[in-house]
This record gives sequence, C-alpha cells and structure tokens, in this order.
Amino acid sequence: MAHMSSLSVIAFDADDTLWQNEHFFRMTEEKFTNLLKDYASGDHVTERLLAAERRNLEFYGYGVKGFTLSMIETAIEVTEDRVPAAVLHDILRTGREMLRHPVETLPNVFETLTELSSNFRLIMITKGDLFDQERKLAQSGLGELFDVVEIVSEKKPEVYRRIFSQHSTAPHQCMMVGNSLKSDVIPALSIGSWAVHIPHDLTWALEHAEAPLEDPKFHEISELGKLPDLIYQL
Repeated sequence: MAHMSSLSVIAFDADDTLWQNEHFFRMTEEKFTNLLKDYASGDHVTERLLAAERRNLEFYGYGVKGFTLSMIETAIEVTEDRVPAAVLHDILRTGREMLRHPVETLPNVFETLTELSSNFRLIMITKGDLFDQERKLAQSGLGELFDVVEIVSEKKPEVYRRIFSQHSTAPHQCMMVGNSLKSDVIPALSIGSWAVHIPHDLTWALEHAEAPLEDPKFHEISELGKLPDLIYQL
C-alpha cells in the first residue's frame, strides 16, 4: 500500500455522496406511476420509464430535465398517444418541484470535508444538469471547501485523466470518492487512481456494476465520516 503522503487530491461525487438525490427521483417516479394507474401497472410504467431514460441519455444527459422528458415520452407510449394534457401538466409540475427541492446534505459531510481540506486539495466531480448542480452546490454551503468544481456530462476514464492533469496531479496521487461503482469507482481505478465506494440506500439501476474487489486501490466504507481514518491508514 502507498502511504498517505502519496495522495494530494481527493475528488468527490456529489449526488448521493454529499447530498440526497435518488430519493427525490424515486418519490417523483411513484407520483408518475400513480398518474398513469388507469393505463398500466406501476411495474410496467417503471420498466418503460427506465428504458426511456437509457435511450435518452445520449440526447438529454443526466438530471431532472432529462428525467422529466423521459416521463413525458413514457406517458405518451403507455397511453398509446392518448395521454391527457392534464397528466402532462402534472408531469411538468413534478419536474419543477424537483428543481426547487431544498438540498439535504448527508451525515458528517461538512465535518469530513473540513478536516480533509487542511491536508488535501478537494475537487468535486459531478455529472448532471449544469444549472441544477450549481443550485445544489450553492444551497449546500459546501462550495468554499472545494478547490475545484467540475460539472461534466459523463464520467469516463478520459474525463478523470483530463481533470487530474489540468490540476497538475498524477492519477496515482488522486482518490475518487462516490456512491456509484460504475461512474465514480471503476473509471478512476482504470487510470491508476484510488477509489472509495460509499454505498447509498438507493442507487439508480443504470449505475449498478460489480465491485472491483481484486483491485488493491479499491476500498469501501459505510459512510463519509469514516473516510479520514481510512486515508490515514493507507
């Protein structure tokens, strides 16, 4: 194992790592399936919605706006083009409600970031809608704890390599922390960085992946407050 002194940068995911996110998508999805209960079962609507989201990622990207458009598309499909205008209005309203929802930071976030910021450069690397991510960062009160904030359209190995390179840091000196194995952990490990997985109670189906247990730079902790102890043990 490398000693802690080899680390200079710790990067963090935002949604469901620093603040709640998927919880609000699930609540909205429940409202959505209820709106279409006269046309299809909840399970069927959920299945069609997930298929629409997967289809639309390359066009709309991640976030509330793309999710809202996928709900509208699903409603049109499930009702065979007969969706009432009132239902479309309600879908748009629930989307706006998500964009106005107060930010709820997860336990021990502020304390952990404050402690680590005295010894490491902190970078936020988050994907999603630019305006919404900027809104959540501002409302969270965490912005001043980060040296750099990067809002990207996708988290791929080349994206991590570019970000770390821009800030004059070699990948092996960086650690990525997040709740998604697919987006936060596996791409970072692939370029030689450390990666810490913090599972969230709710994980979007399109973010599921197998844990890379064989990689010596992979670690998993139950909550963010345990991150400093892990780092100091490396």
